[in-house]
Amino acid sequence: MNKLRGTYTVIITPFTEDGTMVNESMLRWLVDFQISEGIHGIIALASNGEFLSLSDEERHEVARIVVDQAAGRVPVVVGTAAESTTDVIRYTKDAERLGADAAMVLTPYYCWIDEQEIYTHYRLIAESVSLPIMLYNHPASTVLDMKPPLVARLAEIDNISYIKESTTDIRRVYQINDLCGDKITVFAGYLGYESFLVGAEGWVSVCANILPAKSAQMFELAVDQNDKDAAWDVFKELVPIIDFLGDHLYVHGMKAAFKMMGRDMGDPRPPRLPMPESKESELRVVLEQAGLLDFELPSVKTAA
Repeated sequence: MNKLRGTYTVIITPFTEDGTMVNESMLRWLVDFQISEGIHGIIALASNGEFLSLSDEERHEVARIVVDQAAGRVPVVVGTAAESTTDVIRYTKDAERLGADAAMVLTPYYCWIDEQEIYTHYRLIAESVSLPIMLYNHPASTVLDMKPPLVARLAEIDNISYIKESTTDIRRVYQINDLCGDKITVFAGYLGYESFLVGAEGWVSVCANILPAKSAQMFELAVDQNDKDAAWDVFKELVPIIDFLGDHLYVHGMKAAFKMMGRDMGDPRPPRLPMPESKESELRVVLEQAGLLDFELPSVKTAA
C-alpha cells in the first residue's frame, strides 16, 4: 500500500429522519461526493462520525458501507476508538477484515493512565493486526497527551505509521518528524495550513465534508507544489468555516450545513442537539459568503 498523505475528510454519519438508523443511501452519496471532488482519503467513525453514539452493529455497517463504496478509489481509514483495549482490538480486526487501509485509534478518553500504559495499549492493538495504525492525539477531548518522545517510542512498533496530531501546537509536527524520521507521517488534526509549513504531510479535515475540492487543493498547493502563497489564498477561503466549526459544533455544523445545501443528513444523536437557531443564522451567512448555498450538489442514488 502507498503511504497515506493528503487531505482526508473525517466524514459525518448520516442518519434517517427519525435518527434510529444509519442512512445508507446518503452515506454512499457522501463517499462518492468526496471522491468526485478530489479528496485524497476518507476517515469514518471518528468524532465527527459520532462513533460514541453508534452501536457495535452500526459501527460495523458504517465501516462496511464506506469501504465498499470507496471501492479502492481512495484510502479509507476507520476509527476504532474505545475505552477498553480489548474493544479497540475487536473494532480494528473488523476494519481489517472489511478491507480498510488503516485504523485511527484515539487514546482512551476516561481513564487516566501513564505513558507505559499508553504504550502497552497501542502495542497490543498494533500486534493484533497487520493494518497500519494512525495514532490520534487529542488531549482536549481526552485526559491524555502523547508527547513527541512517547510518539517516537511508539513509532518503533512496525505498523504504527501515522499520527493525527490535534494539540494545535504546530511545534509538535517538526518535533515528531525530528524524532521519528520516516517512521511516522504527521497529519494535522486542526491547523492544516500552518502544519504544512512545518512538515505535516496530511490534514484530517472537518470542513472538507462540504468543501472537499478546496481542502484537497490547499494540500496540493502547499505540499506538492510548494506554492505557499497560492495555498494561503485557498486557506483564507476556508477560514470562516474552519473557525465556525472550531468550537464544539463540528458535527452540528456539518449536518446543518448539508441541510441548508439541500442534503438532509439527519440531526446529531443525543447528547448532541440540533444546532440552535442563532448559530444556524451565523452558519447560513458563512455558507452564503462561500457561495455554498448556490452550489449544485450531485444527485443521490438509491443504496445498493
